[in-house]
Amino acid sequence: MPLEYKKTESEFIELINCDDLDEKILADPHIAENLNEKIQSALKKSLSDDDDSAHLFVQRCLYKINRLKLFWDDDLKNYSNENSRFLFDLQSDIENQWSAWEEKQIIIDRPKDVTRALCERVKEDLDPELSEDGRYIRDHVSDEGYRRLLAIASLDGLVEASQLSRVLGGASSEVQLMLTRILWEEYGSGKMERKHSTFFAAMMDGMGLDSRPEAYFDLVPWEVLANINHSFMVSEHKRKFLRYIGGLLYIEVSVPGSFINNKLAGERLGLSPEAISYWDIHIKEDIRHGQWMLDDVALPLVEKYENDAWEIVLGYDQQKYLSSRAFSSVVDSIQNCENAVMQG
Repeated sequence: MPLEYKKTESEFIELINCDDLDEKILADPHIAENLNEKIQSALKKSLSDDDDSAHLFVQRCLYKINRLKLFWDDDLKNYSNENSRFLFDLQSDIENQWSAWEEKQIIIDRPKDVTRALCERVKEDLDPELSEDGRYIRDHVSDEGYRRLLAIASLDGLVEASQLSRVLGGASSEVQLMLTRILWEEYGSGKMERKHSTFFAAMMDGMGLDSRPEAYFDLVPWEVLANINHSFMVSEHKRKFLRYIGGLLYIEVSVPGSFINNKLAGERLGLSPEAISYWDIHIKEDIRHGQWMLDDVALPLVEKYENDAWEIVLGYDQQKYLSSRAFSSVVDSIQNCENAVMQG
């Protein structure tokens, strides 16, 4: 990332961590004006020119705001500005422009039969054709490349299912109970040693990697950050609830077919069971979770929200695109890492 963006990001982080951001801006409005100008310039460049450096800067800033919605078991002062009006307005502005751009990246016609459309997608993604990226991981990734894979994936893997927790409140329903059941399993049924993020940390420990959350933030491509930020956006906006459900359906359905390549890569590299444990548990559990998501969450919502149910398909298709794009960026990062190792 260019030095100019790094400098602006440092200024932004300093503001987020100050004692009273809104009061500070009230006393000196030029602070907000200057920062807004720089972020808006980068946002325009990212969306109009599809500039990778601008994308990365904007997505990193948006992530820094989004992470305030989760508790990180750290200094309470870090959350002094979680309700900042300035941050709220900035986030809304970024999301409105960026999400509109993202929606243009896929083409979707409103299906007349949403149930059929979802069932056809689930059937296809339960047993997908092997992609070139998946084949590379399975057959060619090196030990160093596998470490890079874990490092990048740790940004999400170590706080897995956190966004799901944001949609569980409200009136009781069978759909809510099933989503809670899925979250309960993701969180190890209340036992730390069975929590899925614990398995991810064990994989990292087994490879000699730092298993603290966000330890490898600087390695994460913008496409991966965009994927995470999208999940925050659709889970925090209740009007986008059906889109969130469609996205979660795709994730649960597609994980077994995707993670099997990671597991086979680990086995090929001779890694310990601990170093592939996270992939293994997801392959086993997410087949069930995918079925639950279809039968007990998505399809009941299709019946309940007949006029808006197409949004579940939109969420599914958009998540599939975002996940594929993010995974391709991870493979690119892995190959760049491996090439650097080979060259010296």
